[in-house]
Amino acid sequence: MRPNHYFPFVALALSAMAVLLPSGPAHSAESHHAHSATTASVVETNAAMRDLWLGHVFWVRNVVESTLSDNSAAAKAAEEQVVANAKQIASAIEPFYGKEASDKLFGLLAGHYGAIKDYLAAQTPAAQDRAWTKIAANAGEIAVFLSGANPNLPVDTLRGLLAAHGGHHVQQIQQLRAKDYAAEARTWDAMKQHMYVIADALTGAIAKQFPAKFA
Repeated sequence: MRPNHYFPFVALALSAMAVLLPSGPAHSAESHHAHSATTASVVETNAAMRDLWLGHVFWVRNVVESTLSDNSAAAKAAEEQVVANAKQIASAIEPFYGKEASDKLFGLLAGHYGAIKDYLAAQTPAAQDRAWTKIAANAGEIAVFLSGANPNLPVDTLRGLLAAHGGHHVQQIQQLRAKDYAAEARTWDAMKQHMYVIADALTGAIAKQFPAKFA
C-alpha cells in the first residue's frame, strides 16, 4: 500500500467512534446515580489523557518541522519531548495495569515514533512504503496490547483508529515537505480531534473496567 493511500483507515476510524464513544445518558435512576458519582474523576482523568495525546502530535509535528527546515537543535529538543511524552502516556496506565504493562506500552510508542521518523527520512517511494508498513504493523501491535488489557476496547476498532492516526502523520509530513501549509492546517485540526477520540475511548474503557477507582 502506498503511504498516502491511508484514507480507508480514516473511514474505519469514523466507524470506530460510534463503537467506542458513549451513545448517550443511561436511562435508569440507578445508572444515573452511578454516572453522577463518577463523573468528576472520569472527567479529570479524561482531560489529562487528552492533554497527553495532544502533546504527542504537537511534539512530533515540531520534530517534522524542525527536521525539514534543517534545524537540528530544535529537532533534538522536540524529540526529547516526544520521548518524555511517551513515558507519561505509558505511566498513565500503570495504576491500572502495572509497571510491566506501562513499560510495554512505552516500547510500542517508541516503535510508533521510530516508524514515523523512518517515513520522514525516506527519500524514495520504496522507502516510504517500508516505513508505512512499519506504521501499520505497529498500530496493530498497540491495538492487540490495549485490547488484551481491556476487553472494552475492540481490537479491530483500535487498529482502525491507530492506523488512521499514523496516516495523519504521513499526510502531515507530505504536506509540510510540499509547503502546502493550508492543507497541513486542516490536517492538524483533524489530528487534534482524532487524538481526542483516542483519549476519550481509552478513558471510557478504563473507567468501565475499573469503576471502583473512579468512585
